[in-house]
Amino acid sequence: MGLNLAGIKAALPREALTHIDGLPFPKIGSGKVRELFDAGDALLIVATDRLSAFDVILPDGIPGKGVLLTQLSLWWFQRTTGLTPNHLWPDHDAEVARRLKDWPQLQARSMLVRKLRPLPIEAVVRGYLAGSGWKEYRQNGRVIDHVLPPGLRESDRLPQPLFTPTSKAKAGHDEPLTAIQATSLLGAQRYVEVRDLSLRLYELGVREAGRAGLLLADTKFEFGTDEAGHLFLIDEVFTPDSSRYWPVADYKPGGPQHAFDKQYVRDYLETLPWNKTPPGPSLPAEIIEQTQARYLDAVACLIG
Repeated sequence: MGLNLAGIKAALPREALTHIDGLPFPKIGSGKVRELFDAGDALLIVATDRLSAFDVILPDGIPGKGVLLTQLSLWWFQRTTGLTPNHLWPDHDAEVARRLKDWPQLQARSMLVRKLRPLPIEAVVRGYLAGSGWKEYRQNGRVIDHVLPPGLRESDRLPQPLFTPTSKAKAGHDEPLTAIQATSLLGAQRYVEVRDLSLRLYELGVREAGRAGLLLADTKFEFGTDEAGHLFLIDEVFTPDSSRYWPVADYKPGGPQHAFDKQYVRDYLETLPWNKTPPGPSLPAEIIEQTQARYLDAVACLIG
């Protein structure tokens, strides 16, 4: 399923594709990166090259980012089928090629998926102390409702992976949820099912990333259900947009790590006199090129 590394590189455009026009399918949703179309019996998800930071979509995209995210998700979906079914349409690649035969430039960045009901939470698993988890730990010695040992450093490996779900905000930031809050949204049985499956998926991701010389510090999953209530893995999975990858060879706890994600862009934006509200600033060519290289490096490490 999906393209090999050579095929992915060949599918990367020279210029960023930030808008999808001209498809015969009704558009039913638009996210920070993805456009959602109603393809009749299925949904068509097309990943653009848009880049957001601090919840603001920046004016410049990253050429081929949507291709890289889509192809890496397809690679991971194939490797997680032993743990859970996913939202991909049967005979996926052939169906995408058939339905987008007149738009070949969109095929590598598109997924055809089942129509499912998304759960109202994002399932976050943390294996290392980083990002917002590190900030909260410094303040009160815990991450949401998980009390941690004293004396941990930034980027330290946690004693055990933590399930730290968040809300799904339609605008602004997602908010962390305690186990009680997430249970009230999902129901007790579904909460336990999602928590346990998320932890198993994270363990698989850690093993696969380790073979590629990467640490999977944390990740986010999304799930949906069919009419019978069966659970499916949906959206994207283990991409640099939904996960924090660090090179094993460079790992040094006690500070931030080199990451294969858009943290490079966030760090640059922090140097600007910008108040983190729209419109976002334009990015220099060097920042765009380096960001594309980091996404491509993550894909090459895993798929290559």
